[in-house]
Amino acid sequence: MAGRQLANKWLKTEALLRNADVAAHIPQTRMFSAESLRSMLHQFGMVVIKPLRGGGGYGVIKVSCTRGIYSFTYMSSQRSFSSFEAMFRALNRAKVGRRYMIQQGIHLARIGGRPIDYRVKVVKQGGGWVYRSMVGRLARPGLFVTNLCKGGTQLTARKGLELSLRRRGAGIKKRKEMRNLTNTCIAILEAAFPGIDQLGFDYGIDQSGKLWIFEVNTRPQ
Repeated sequence: MAGRQLANKWLKTEALLRNADVAAHIPQTRMFSAESLRSMLHQFGMVVIKPLRGGGGYGVIKVSCTRGIYSFTYMSSQRSFSSFEAMFRALNRAKVGRRYMIQQGIHLARIGGRPIDYRVKVVKQGGGWVYRSMVGRLARPGLFVTNLCKGGTQLTARKGLELSLRRRGAGIKKRKEMRNLTNTCIAILEAAFPGIDQLGFDYGIDQSGKLWIFEVNTRPQ
């Protein structure tokens, strides 16, 4: 029998934000609106908007504001505008017709100019949780999404961490931090949503080495 599934990213984010230690690792997140998008662009310079439901990088768009020029990138296509209003109109046409959330943009550590993030999969077995995999996902050249179904390259988490952070021992230290944060999140989510039996955590590490939780899936690919 399949365990409980939660497609809505916002519900899982809300549950995790109630824990102060975990919340420090979650990019600022709001529901999509013109007002929120304008405010977050002025605060962070770059944000990512993503559908509340769905995976595989489908419908994910990066939006930026640099020196008064607004732009958005979907897959390898980028469009630029001289005003927020013009950009917002075009963005609404580019969206996939689902409800969206806005997430603070994180400038990820890179390998050869390509951003990398990490997927950690855990499953519940015999009353306890077991780690199934911990891998890095390196974006295809020219893309900002790292999903393997979009041409990303998979490598071990340790190799990805060492190559992107370029510090001796960084792979071991960050993998341990990722596991500790994952264990905390599992306890929170299991209490909030009884019946879940598999989780996929998407992590990013920025260029200063800080660990971020991008989203959690209850039916990880």
